[in-house]
Amino acid sequence: MDLQPKIRRKKKKILNDPSRVITRLNLPHGLHRVQKIIQRVLDLPDALAESVLDNTLLEFSERHKNINGVFQRNFNEVSNFVPNNANLNDTKRALIGAYFTMEYSVESAGLFNPSIVMHPDQSHLEKDNMRFIMSLRGVGEGHISSIVFRSGILDEHNTFIFEPVSDYVETPEVKHNPVYDRHLFQLKLNEISVSNEITAFILNQLPDNFAYEMLKEKISSLTNKSIFPEKKQNETFEHMHWLANSNYELMFNPDHSVSERVIFPVSENESNGIEDARFVRFIDDNQEATYYATYTAYSGYKLLPQLIETKDFLSFKAITLNGKAIQDKGMALFPRKINGCYAMLSRQDGENNYIMYSDNIHFWQKAEIIQEPTWPWEFVQIGNNGSPLETDEGWLVLTHGVGPMRQYCIGAILLDFNNPTNVVARLKNPLLTPHETEREGYVPNVVYTCGAIIHNNELIIPYTAADTISGTVLVDVNELISCMQ
Repeated sequence: MDLQPKIRRKKKKILNDPSRVITRLNLPHGLHRVQKIIQRVLDLPDALAESVLDNTLLEFSERHKNINGVFQRNFNEVSNFVPNNANLNDTKRALIGAYFTMEYSVESAGLFNPSIVMHPDQSHLEKDNMRFIMSLRGVGEGHISSIVFRSGILDEHNTFIFEPVSDYVETPEVKHNPVYDRHLFQLKLNEISVSNEITAFILNQLPDNFAYEMLKEKISSLTNKSIFPEKKQNETFEHMHWLANSNYELMFNPDHSVSERVIFPVSENESNGIEDARFVRFIDDNQEATYYATYTAYSGYKLLPQLIETKDFLSFKAITLNGKAIQDKGMALFPRKINGCYAMLSRQDGENNYIMYSDNIHFWQKAEIIQEPTWPWEFVQIGNNGSPLETDEGWLVLTHGVGPMRQYCIGAILLDFNNPTNVVARLKNPLLTPHETEREGYVPNVVYTCGAIIHNNELIIPYTAADTISGTVLVDVNELISCMQ
């Protein structure tokens, strides 16, 4: 008889809230229309312009903490289209900004695929309590995915005490002038097969660490005085800008709560979504903690694995992952180095579980299979469900398997502590299957998670059901491992 661990489903559900909206730049299709819209505002009598702006502020100022700042920012985005002889006052500046602003509900279609990590601030807690941060994938109009956050405390009984969710949502300040490592930039250009005499000419004029503005300046100089075929130059510049824009920095307002923060697509390569962030608290050789998250950037036609880095969940760096082994979705970083190397689980072929090792967290060249579909509930494909968790018996890894009728279930394997290439044991039957009350939704018959945590010797799994709502289940770690074979 196959042993099966007992799981405890928590009643508390995490539901999407369509009223949580961010502001976005709203440009019409066809930039020729921008100047027409601006001119219509300029032609308004001052009294009417004031009335329209007052009504707009009355309707929207309570939905956003700094709507005037939003209008100013979006005015700046279109200011080049304002006629040089225009008589602009503050009212019309703000009103032009309002016409190029829209609201976007980041959770309107769904809130799912959570991961959970220990909060960087563990001060002022009762004994055996832990403060946590949970990330989730919010999906809105057009199926655009972003990363949203929740926070709270797990008490001594592993009861979730969530902090109140704010009515407001904010996007961070984007730093448009980050510093790039010239060597890493060159390696990535090589990898995407766009390295040529033009990229060499540009990069040879840049220092080992260069700012984005320096790159743009060199490209502009070559544009104004071409020495290579114009078509090839333009194509190369487009690729270089694309790569540079894929690496950026974000900064949230420290006065705003965790639940107000949303990482919305910034670069072109993620314009259709930031998918399935797997957060992990990584401890380096100096015993310092850094939080990393692997995610999939989706442009609408191409997938690009990316890495997020943060110390405090206020400032973030988004960096492109590189190397021959960066394929497909579902990268999951180990929480510390293994035998002096970074280690990461991945899925290279859409079917099997792989492991990779690297001396550089940004570059991954080789991968090897550690697990193939074995049981009927995973015959279609398997993959990881987040970063490995350290136990006395080895590395505990949650997996997902896809079976008949494209049903997703969650399983578990145990990897050798010093040689995680070796699968020590695995759970024969699913740990978690779609409950009858959870099967219906945006994507039926799916349970999924992007990362669990161990607290007070229980495995705490935040999971999504049918890509619609999220909940949590708990299982005793020792019991789970004892049921593996």
